[in-house]
Amino acid sequence: MPFGCLTVGEKKDYNSPSEVTEKYDLGQIVKSEEFCEIFRAKDKNTLKMYTCKKFLKKDGRKVRKAAKNEILILKMVKHPNILQLIDVYETRKEYFLFLELATGREVFDWILDQGYYSERDTSNVIRQVLEAVAYLHSLQIVHRNLKLENLVYYNRLKQSKIVISDFHLAKLENGLIKEPCGTPEYLAPEVVGRQRYGRPVDCWALGVIMYILLSGNPPFYDETDDDDYENHDKNLFRKILAGDYEFDSPYWDDISDSAKGLVARLMEVDQDQRLTAQEAINHEWISGNAASDKNIKDGVCAQIEKNFAKAKWKKAVRVTTIMKRLRAPEQSSSASASPSAGPATPVTPPTESDTPAAPVTEAPSTEPQNTAGAEGAGNDPAPPPDSAHTSPDPEGVVPSSRCNGETSAPQLPADRSGDEQNG
Repeated sequence: MPFGCLTVGEKKDYNSPSEVTEKYDLGQIVKSEEFCEIFRAKDKNTLKMYTCKKFLKKDGRKVRKAAKNEILILKMVKHPNILQLIDVYETRKEYFLFLELATGREVFDWILDQGYYSERDTSNVIRQVLEAVAYLHSLQIVHRNLKLENLVYYNRLKQSKIVISDFHLAKLENGLIKEPCGTPEYLAPEVVGRQRYGRPVDCWALGVIMYILLSGNPPFYDETDDDDYENHDKNLFRKILAGDYEFDSPYWDDISDSAKGLVARLMEVDQDQRLTAQEAINHEWISGNAASDKNIKDGVCAQIEKNFAKAKWKKAVRVTTIMKRLRAPEQSSSASASPSAGPATPVTPPTESDTPAAPVTEAPSTEPQNTAGAEGAGNDPAPPPDSAHTSPDPEGVVPSSRCNGETSAPQLPADRSGDEQNG
């Protein structure tokens, strides 16, 4: 056979760095995350602003895998409630992703600044997110990291739409998924239990989001010592596995039965019984007139400030973008004593006497305390913007006393994140 017929590998065409700088002006780093650096970027021809995510190939296989995964997913999607990928460049040393820039605020900030806030406002937010999630699920895409920090208003206009960001953990559902990842407080029971899972995990997370938006409280929370992450996560996971939450008084006294019913259907422990995103869209509280217009702002605002400003919750909802392992209790003490140990040994799903332990977390990412946005795996829990797609508000702070017209902002703790990508 002639040599020319042999396949010896094709030479890959790379972009030159000058192709990037000829089209875009890159500003200073807005944020440094686990896998990438985030910049503001301006198109030199149109003067339009974008968000740029730069992944350095030299940082390892996991970084390269994260970049390729995000590019793959974002190239597949086009929806009004999802921040769109605009441009991609791959040089020999880097990946550059240019995305839409959202200039609005996070949902928490919007609530705290309203004079009037009702179930109907929450219904409008959840409906938009459900429509985006239903679209993703129709493409067999599981987001896997839905949380309040990843929901942001596209701009600062009164009727601005909500957009979803942060797709670095998203995954095509080619068969059920097993590797655990996500943010602990939003994890579905099947993820905590190391069962195979799929799109229903996103619907569970939406139930958690809806619960918080209607009450200002998290559905699952453990009163442990501020620095006792291991016991906190073990107790938290026990409650998630059991579906141990309540519509407790007085926080839910003014909330409609229809709203409670939808939360309960989204947070079904059995994933086969859980509502799909499309079924939730058709629920009367979303598509009908069941959502109350009673002002619940004072109660919700007070609980947001109480729960999301105190150090215990700030640490509790640290983002664990990837969980290296969910270990059995007997493995926890030894592993926590040497967090830099080698790969985790696979474990079986927990039984009644075997509860998953806290996920291993690594050193905090470096993050300048300036502008933040809505894309990427932001690691702070609550009101502050969590990635680089929002307007330049101070990052890493939680507004306090906003119900009373004050705007003092205590500092959030450092971020914590894991080191695996999609298994």
